[in-house]
Amino acid sequence: MRKKVAFYTLGCKLNFSETSTIARSFNAEGFDRVDFSEEADIYVINTCSVTENADKRFKTIVKQAQKVNPEAFVAAVGCYAQLKPEELADVDGVDLVLGATEKFKITDYINDLSKNEFGEVHSCEIEEADFYVGSYSIGDRTRAFLKVQDGCDYKCTYCTIPLARGISRSDTLENVLGNAKEISQKGIKEIVLTGVNIGDYGKGEFGNKKHEHTFFDLVQALDKVQGIERLRISSIEPNLLKTETIDFVSKSRTFVPHFHIPLQSGNDEILKLMRRRYLSDVYVERVQKIKEVMPHACIGVDVIVGFPGETDDHFLDTYNFLSQLDISYLHVFTYSERENTVAAELGGVVPQGVRKKRSKMLRGLSVKKRRHFYENQLGTKRTVLFESENKEGYIYGFTENYVKVKMPWNPEYVNTLHEIILKEIDDEGVVRFRLL
Repeated sequence: MRKKVAFYTLGCKLNFSETSTIARSFNAEGFDRVDFSEEADIYVINTCSVTENADKRFKTIVKQAQKVNPEAFVAAVGCYAQLKPEELADVDGVDLVLGATEKFKITDYINDLSKNEFGEVHSCEIEEADFYVGSYSIGDRTRAFLKVQDGCDYKCTYCTIPLARGISRSDTLENVLGNAKEISQKGIKEIVLTGVNIGDYGKGEFGNKKHEHTFFDLVQALDKVQGIERLRISSIEPNLLKTETIDFVSKSRTFVPHFHIPLQSGNDEILKLMRRRYLSDVYVERVQKIKEVMPHACIGVDVIVGFPGETDDHFLDTYNFLSQLDISYLHVFTYSERENTVAAELGGVVPQGVRKKRSKMLRGLSVKKRRHFYENQLGTKRTVLFESENKEGYIYGFTENYVKVKMPWNPEYVNTLHEIILKEIDDEGVVRFRLL
């Protein structure tokens, strides 16, 4: 009997790409992958440390696995496993915890799959996480997440990612192009580039800080890969999104007009406290440049509320800044204290109630921004890529500029591209269309 393995991924697109790669290593060892809700011999949880909520959810997920199979082996990998290995090992039911460098060798640590009395920890010093492991996700979704970079050299005062993932390092251009070709040969229509700080691509390409290629070189090379219909840049820092890249995307064969650019605060004082590498005027320039060459482009924004020292005036600066900016939606994060970060030691702590109120205000602004963006797209001709899930009798999809659309379920449309005219916004805020 082949043994069964199930995976649960918390956090970002990068984690999804890495889970998929880890899953393929289990397949090579004779395991069959099953859904996390099904009975398995081993449950692997890929953890995240970015939000407080992700930490708390870990225990719940372990309980879910134990409910289905109390005898199953439970392994924790990923960012939280690197930051707090002992804490995860102490959770009832956890047998193995692997840090940043060990997670890709998980099958080497699994012998007889019998439950351990205590969670076993294999976690390196983060300085040892200086080599690159490529990964990409396939089979999980309509689009594939292709990892091109890992780690970060930035020292943002609120962030634990450098502590969890180590220094900035990149895949070689040859490997990235090889992975992109593999993905395209599997019939996947869209690839999303992912990493911790993808604009930093090239750094660490040869195992040191010397590098031959830049993010712009990567974008140009990927655009030539045959068989890929769409390429999407996930999240890129405003200071690393260069004018040459924006211009190239505007004329590209495959790159779509969709950018996700972290802002974090619209107030320069707070940006300085966060140790971000730009001020608000740089952000405005980037948005204006995108809209100048791609008026229909979708621009998403990350923003943090309740950072230490953020007064009502600072927050209103951010709110007004975003309100006036030609952006399409927001990802709002409520600041949460993190051990071993500079921000955790700062004064001016914002009460939780105030953080929640500010978060709610920005989420409301995001709804308005998305609605406004969708309204401006009505009547235009777009191309939609349909997803694979039947959600209550509907099939959903996204246009190249990230407008969410739907129509009655039809399995023939799964993972296919179609030209459409955007017609109207329904009660759920999703756009209805006419097929061309």
